[in-house]
Amino acid sequence: MSGLLNALVIVAVAALVIVRQFRASRIDTDRRWWLLPGILAVIALREPDLLGARHHTESALVLGAELIVALAMGAAWAWTTRIWVEPDGAVWSKSTKASVAVWGAGIGLRAGLFGVGALLGIHQDSAALMLGLAATLLVRSGILIWRVQSLNQAPAHAPAYGDLVPRSPWKERV
Repeated sequence: MSGLLNALVIVAVAALVIVRQFRASRIDTDRRWWLLPGILAVIALREPDLLGARHHTESALVLGAELIVALAMGAAWAWTTRIWVEPDGAVWSKSTKASVAVWGAGIGLRAGLFGVGALLGIHQDSAALMLGLAATLLVRSGILIWRVQSLNQAPAHAPAYGDLVPRSPWKERV
């Protein structure tokens, strides 16, 4: 794919994901949560210019740093997402104001990495950004699914404070 088409795909996916995450949405653990990140990763890895031809080592280091930032951003985004269980057992999620800060910090760090790469003369293609977005979405979705499954493992009726205290068999009358 061309760089412009990659950029359009990145913007469209990011906009879709961000808009969907800042309104309450039901989490379904049976769906294929890894599919969209997998497709983005395959598209990115098929690009021949993922690593710069002239500065192969430096380009790989910048890409590695990009992926580390993407993984950290995905984990932070997942942990700042609010999860709750409705009385019918449905699990819902919604990103919080802290998630906005995570996105801001992640975009700032990625822009900084792009600037460092440009100063070093490293050619950076949109495929690296797409691979980073795929890593962010994969980690976020994986952690959210893990959090939801840990919620569902709680017993249906856990004893409350005072449930195990023996009661006297007689009743007081006032």
